Amino acid sequence: MYTTDKRIVMTLDAGGTNLVFSAMQGGVEVVEPVTLPAASHNLNDCLRNITEGFETIRKALPEPPAAISFAFPGPADYEAGIIGDLPNFPSFRGGVALGPYLKEVFGIPVFINNDGNLFAYGEALAGALPQLNKRLAGAGSIRRYRNLLGITLGTGFGAGVVLDGRLLLGDNGAGGDVWCLRNKKYPHCIAEESVSIRAVKRVYQELAGEWNEESAHLTPKELFEIAEGVRPGNREAAIRSFAQLGEMAGDAIAQAITLIDGVVVIGGGLAGASRYILPSLIAELNSSLQMMDGTTVNRLQMKAFNLEEEDQFAVFAKGEAVKIRVPGTDRQIDYDPFKRFGVMISKQGTSRSVALGAYVYALDQL
Repeated sequence: MYTTDKRIVMTLDAGGTNLVFSAMQGGVEVVEPVTLPAASHNLNDCLRNITEGFETIRKALPEPPAAISFAFPGPADYEAGIIGDLPNFPSFRGGVALGPYLKEVFGIPVFINNDGNLFAYGEALAGALPQLNKRLAGAGSIRRYRNLLGITLGTGFGAGVVLDGRLLLGDNGAGGDVWCLRNKKYPHCIAEESVSIRAVKRVYQELAGEWNEESAHLTPKELFEIAEGVRPGNREAAIRSFAQLGEMAGDAIAQAITLIDGVVVIGGGLAGASRYILPSLIAELNSSLQMMDGTTVNRLQMKAFNLEEEDQFAVFAKGEAVKIRVPGTDRQIDYDPFKRFGVMISKQGTSRSVALGAYVYALDQL
């Protein structure tokens, strides 16, 4: 189990502005994080800062690290450690062999993945999935879950998939990507255009009729405060902008969960507004479609539950469990025919899940 593993893995939280370096052992951060500028417009400066950051962490460790593992934005060939053309790292245009470079410098294995994948992995191994199964056991439910779709709502629409404890990578390193699914409201656009911070801001401006400098620079936190009524602004427009994001995200998640059939856990900067996002998201998942003869059918085979609501969790946990007899014997077994899945908000936080995912992913590969 990773909590008793003594190997140390150096980590990095890479953003377009700052690089935050750390290290984990047994799933716990063992050094004070080090922050350096990303220097994303100059490749030499960026690589020098990445090297300096990891070297500073290495010197602070009680023993040599076993590996380096971190999330870095795509597009990328993560298995080869090559980062492609990133909009917020212009100096990486044409591809940079970041993994092989760091392996040359530090002489240890280097593992890179995207934050959506690592968020899902961290939640599946030490977050939402074990928490849910423990909660179900405590409620006397016979159901347990093994599969998870991790969603990050923030600057973009990220995702990752874990199937029975294994992270789905895909042959092209694009496993679990949902951002490029078709947009429900604007079919000529990708889903991310309606499921992102920029989408919430755009919809708020449209609904409020406020096309000005101030509204253009509202942060997700400020929009949430407007929705809560504790900040001046158009409260109804703010609430509806989050609700529309929930509907659009629900449409994309419905397409993904049809194939994955597991729990959905949501993180990212917009997750704090979940009270305004989840109702429309759940409604979309539980919506209906039609057949050519006009017959109405549920959109999904499974019913979606908002596990942030206690009354919904109670129904979810209870299910329709019965005892059925094994033919020709007196033995009975449990049977629950109710197909269902839950939607949860990350309790340990996105950054923690990503770091934990990177850590455990490295241990798995080693």
